[in-house]
Amino acid sequence: MKKDLNDAIDSYLNNKVLMITGGTGSFGNKLVNVLLEKYHLKKIIIYSRDELKQYEMQQRFAKDLRKLRFFIGDVRDLQRLNMAMKNVDIVIHAAALKQVPAAEYNPMECIKTNVDGANNVIEAAIENNVDRVIALSTDKAANPINLYGATKLCSDKLFIAANNLKGSNRVGFSVVRYGNVSGSRGSVVPFFKKLRDEKAEFIPITDKNMTRFWISLEQGVNFVLASLVRMHGGEIFVPKIPSIKIVDLATAIAPDIPQKEVGIRPGEKIHELMCPHDDALHVVEFDDFFLIRPAYNLSISSSELIYLETALHEKGHPVKADFEYNSLNNPWYMDIEEIRQFLEKNIK
Repeated sequence: MKKDLNDAIDSYLNNKVLMITGGTGSFGNKLVNVLLEKYHLKKIIIYSRDELKQYEMQQRFAKDLRKLRFFIGDVRDLQRLNMAMKNVDIVIHAAALKQVPAAEYNPMECIKTNVDGANNVIEAAIENNVDRVIALSTDKAANPINLYGATKLCSDKLFIAANNLKGSNRVGFSVVRYGNVSGSRGSVVPFFKKLRDEKAEFIPITDKNMTRFWISLEQGVNFVLASLVRMHGGEIFVPKIPSIKIVDLATAIAPDIPQKEVGIRPGEKIHELMCPHDDALHVVEFDDFFLIRPAYNLSISSSELIYLETALHEKGHPVKADFEYNSLNNPWYMDIEEIRQFLEKNIK
């Protein structure tokens, strides 16, 4: 991370209280690790509903417990969120139901967590006069074809629109959107490694043309923290990250095992999409990320112009009218050797 950007993050986080919803997940664990190693917060609050994962996390960060607080609670519970968010400066909203098949089978449960839960986080943040809120999104929210993606699109819209509802409160709401996190729960990497170690007959490939965006957990965490100091409120931040071909990933992990095409799964796309063509009018390009401006923002005057420059005075420019950012047309691809090196560095 650039020194001036890191200094800005350090200055902003200094002596702040930060809360992570869904904080016992892969992202939350990595975020806490980075925050404790690099920055000087007053307190970090882990808000989640799984007592076992909280216990395991307490053991993992045993030497830093004086800075950590663990709240058992669900984002569906507004009263509990209000209690947990007292005197909080920053909220990173990572809580969600993320499994595509489970969402299709249990649609209302997904809606209650991903949509109603998002709205509860917004209400609690406004009630407690939080300073900044970043919500984690997904590529599946861009032109969604499954229920999970649809709920995350709703969530994104809620967080962006929240900037028009805050009144005189200081709070600002923004969203970070990125694709596959390599090695996280649900990633295909552990699955491919398991098949390799078991000397399976073949590696199943859903579609040989499939491409995916690729980002490590640490890169995701760093991008969220950077977005925290770049935000005006109302933006969707999208990092510029490499694409990979799924067949190259399988080859990098298990070069000696043949691959077999087994067909695409329900709700799955061949290529990931992060900035749809329909949003091109609102997309601003910066050196290492894109920003999607809100279509409607009452909280910031001259909103079309202010988003051409971040709060750190980084300058961007509007993209062309035919612009779309997906994992197929991405000019940045990793080859098999680069994927192998990436996995050795980032996946333990």
